[in-house]
Amino acid sequence: MGGMTATEKILAQASGRSKVVPGEIITADIDAAMLIHVMSDITFPAFEQIATRVWDPSSVVCVVEHCIPAHNVWAAETQRRQREFAKKHGLVLYDVGRSGICHQVMMEKGHALPGTVVVGTDSDSCTYGALGSFATGIGATEMAAVLAEGQLWFRVPPSVQVILRGPLSPGVVGKDAILHVIGQLGLDGALYEGVEFSGSAVEAMSLDSRMTLTNMVEMLGAKNGIIEPDEKTISYLQERTDRPLDIVRSDSDAHWERIIEFDVSKLDPQIAAPHSPTNVMSVREAAGTRIHQAFIGGCTNGRMEDLRTAAEIFRGRKVHPDARLIVIPASQQIYAQAMDEGILRVLLKAGGTICTPSCGPCVGIDKGVLASGEVCISSTNKNYRGRMGHPDSLIYLGSAGTVAASAVNGQITDPREFLQGGA
Repeated sequence: MGGMTATEKILAQASGRSKVVPGEIITADIDAAMLIHVMSDITFPAFEQIATRVWDPSSVVCVVEHCIPAHNVWAAETQRRQREFAKKHGLVLYDVGRSGICHQVMMEKGHALPGTVVVGTDSDSCTYGALGSFATGIGATEMAAVLAEGQLWFRVPPSVQVILRGPLSPGVVGKDAILHVIGQLGLDGALYEGVEFSGSAVEAMSLDSRMTLTNMVEMLGAKNGIIEPDEKTISYLQERTDRPLDIVRSDSDAHWERIIEFDVSKLDPQIAAPHSPTNVMSVREAAGTRIHQAFIGGCTNGRMEDLRTAAEIFRGRKVHPDARLIVIPASQQIYAQAMDEGILRVLLKAGGTICTPSCGPCVGIDKGVLASGEVCISSTNKNYRGRMGHPDSLIYLGSAGTVAASAVNGQITDPREFLQGGA
């Protein structure tokens, strides 16, 4: 009959079957569900129409995170409703001061585990696949059904293997690799498919960089992204949970819809220019473009690896007088660690503004909103028109190193100009 991919194996296990095939409709048990407060006005009333009890309160995680502390009455009301719902049903709640971006919190608190099915009311929930789970974003009413039943139907996605051969050059990171892949494959390059990353470049990557890979499969139209757990994954999780880890690997004779290989060993740092994550080019091609704002943060690149790189670039340097730098650690835990390591002091002395862990400028409704004609270089994952504020603003996407280097020069800059071992 042939083997199965990791995505197929996890869905088969969750649906009580020995085997599933792409295109098949299944009903899968959910292992963990994540809710963000901005969806509460739809999710909670829908749930209350069909149920009075949550199926498993310990498996439901509520995260107050898009805009914290609340910046207007609407945000305050949605956050209040989430707190009340979580308390009423005994759900896990990460509130202001104990929170951060939902995806980072889910991983660092041990809620997303290998071999499990994890869903969230945010499109970037596919991030958790970096730890070997089947993870995907769902809608508010779908989440209401999950809360009531602990199950959800899925169409089993075809699996695509993306092999990244390396190693990456110094100064080039996972963000550059995934931007290159998106630029080559396009917004529908893996439409409703499960993308499994492998290859020597992936094996050499940190968990932080791997999380960026799976986070951004959404830009390919993918259903989920997944990376086979290894010793790095196991070590990361053993520090965060005492639950047994179900390591699921693709069979050697698994059927792949496609196998796509990229040699990233000579890849330069990459940039996605306005107004699409697919508008990708070498940073050298965009070098010299003047910027007004630089943002390091988001669920893509607000982790320790990113902040350490930024601090390395800014040590002894300043933000260009015509630019401004906003830095938002992805979680309170990362904020505290960056403080302990002296990273935040370096960034503050350079002229950066450090904000409370949240989505920040990425959602365009809170901190760092752009004015007409302003240009931002951002470490986030989306640069669609109006994403960060005025529809006539311009957003470029790059790694945290590219953002930091650009903030120093006031124009898009190759980070290797400032990094040891760079070109």
